[in-house]
Formats: sequence, C-alpha cells, structure tokens
Amino acid sequence: MKPVAFEYCRADTLEEVYELLDEFGSDASIISGGLSLGAMLNMRLVRPTAVVDINGVADLSQIASDSGSVITGALVRQAAAMAAPDLISAVPLLAHALPYVGHYQTRSRGTLGGSVAHADPSAEIPLSLVTLGGSVLLASKEGRRQVPARDFFQGILTTDRQADEIVIGLNWPKSKPGAGYGFEELAQRHGDFAIAAVAAQAVICDGKIADLSFGIGGVEERPFVADAAGFAGQPATPEYASIIAESAAEAVDPMSDLQANPDYRRQLVRVLGARVLERAFIDAQQTEVAV
Repeated sequence: MKPVAFEYCRADTLEEVYELLDEFGSDASIISGGLSLGAMLNMRLVRPTAVVDINGVADLSQIASDSGSVITGALVRQAAAMAAPDLISAVPLLAHALPYVGHYQTRSRGTLGGSVAHADPSAEIPLSLVTLGGSVLLASKEGRRQVPARDFFQGILTTDRQADEIVIGLNWPKSKPGAGYGFEELAQRHGDFAIAAVAAQAVICDGKIADLSFGIGGVEERPFVADAAGFAGQPATPEYASIIAESAAEAVDPMSDLQANPDYRRQLVRVLGARVLERAFIDAQQTEVAV
C-alpha cells in the first residue's frame, strides 16, 4: 500500500515550522526520523494534507546542560545519544534503556523527540522520561511551554501537543547523588514492541530506600510511575524489590492485545519489576551517600 497524496514541506528554521503548522494545523504530520510515520503513511493509518520535514532545523540537534538537567533537542538521534558520554553520565537510565530501542540501523535514524511525540505506550524513551520526572518542551507561533512527561502522554499515540505545536526538546533531570538505575523489557524479539517494560531510579541511604521511582510501560495505554511512596525507609533488599513489584502488579490495569492478555502483562510487572528494582538497589548501594 502507498500513502495518499500529500504536500511535502521542508523547513530549515523553527519559524518556518511554526508557519507551516499554523497553516495546515491538524492536517499536518511532522517527520524527523520517519520510522513510525513512514509505516503509518504507507498503511494509510494517517492521511495528512502536508508532511513537514524538520531535519533541516539544525537547532533541534543540540544537547545542552545546566546544573540540574540536560536538554536534548528533538532531532538528537538515538545512536548519537548513546555515543554522547556527557549525556549518558548525567542520565544513566538512558544507557540502560537505549540498547532496547529498535536495532542498530534504526537507532541511527530514530530521534529522541520523535519517539516521545509518537507516544507509543511500549516505547523505551517515553518510559525513561516519565520515570525520571522529565518534561517535554513544546513551541508554536504563540510561544513555548514545558509539560511534565507524566502529563504529556494521554493515551495510545495521544499527547498534550496541540496541532500548531512542535516538540522541540526533552528536559532530562540529572542523576541524583547515590541513585541507582535499572531497565528491562520483554518483547517477542529484540527490537519488537515491548509486551511490558519497567524502569527504576532508586536512592539508597544507609541500606534503606530514601527515594524511588518505578516506571511501567507497555502495560497500560501510556507509561506511568507506580505508587511506591509507602516504601520509603524500607530495606533495599531483594525481598522488598519483590514486594514493591507485587504491589505495582496488583494496581495496574493491563491492556489486552494480540501479544498478551492482562494476566500475562501483570505477571511480567511482577517478574521484571522485582529484577529491575533489585538491580537499581545494588547499583545505588555501590554509590551510596549519606543524605
């Protein structure tokens, strides 16, 4: 199958992007890496009047850092992110998650911003951003705004982005002192859509949980962080990793599709969750600091 006819528009500046989105509105699709949009165009799942190519906007390929966070432009390629030592050292969870994203060839084209804008509930980059408490930077002719990742994703392929807006970057909080990380997913084959994915950031003090963020993706219609506040002060042990994972598994409302039924996804949260939490605890204890 081939796409329906559309107008191809290449923008070289953000101002040109704003004008095109203002003109075409919801009838425009933005293309960066094209890995998801290309397939959707071919299957006619989307039928835009115009496709706006933003690959010429050089400003969107930058990585910037300040005291508390790293900003990755929407066009930063996944392979480039993996090869950026300052980014990986500041945001260790990305080092755990990015190898699961697609394949070597697709990561050379796929972008961080494109994955977030597409909002597949099983995608690794949105899950990582949500787990870390990051945010999405949006812009239009009317100005710019920053939306917490936990509010940006609203459902399957559905976000808070308005028709005249473009995702221009992602705000990644830098690693906390004494934090440890873990990430794992299960798919039918490496690079396939995850049936379930889990991510964790744990801060340990004196062998106890001081702070914990436990993210879950591919299970419900958007990535989310499980409620783990009640486990603060508990021992950072394999036993408590299993208890926390069990609590999260009981609380989720899993999807059912051709890949898995709800019971199977719930069990994956238990098994993968316990494994990843234990890894995060061990990682944190290796860098533990008094807080």
